[in-house]
Amino acid sequence: MNRHAKRILVLIVGWAFILLGVAGLFLPVLQGVLFLLIGLIVLSSEYVWAHRLMGRLRARFPKLGQTADQAAVKAAGWLRRLSRQRRPD
Repeated sequence: MNRHAKRILVLIVGWAFILLGVAGLFLPVLQGVLFLLIGLIVLSSEYVWAHRLMGRLRARFPKLGQTADQAAVKAAGWLRRLSRQRRPD
């Protein structure tokens, strides 16, 4: 997968999670805060504002930062498998 397509995919997925999160704040069926956090984690690789916001959230809620780091490791593994790239040794 080339870099441009990967960036577009990351942006689409990140903003989709943000939209789901906003909808989840008003709908009792969806977990709005969870989807917002996932969207921020995804978008933090592309946007400075999202990266700064995640930094502030990590400083305020350290356990959330640890959970976000674990989720980022899992997501990186999934992306590697999806793009069929080998793990660097």
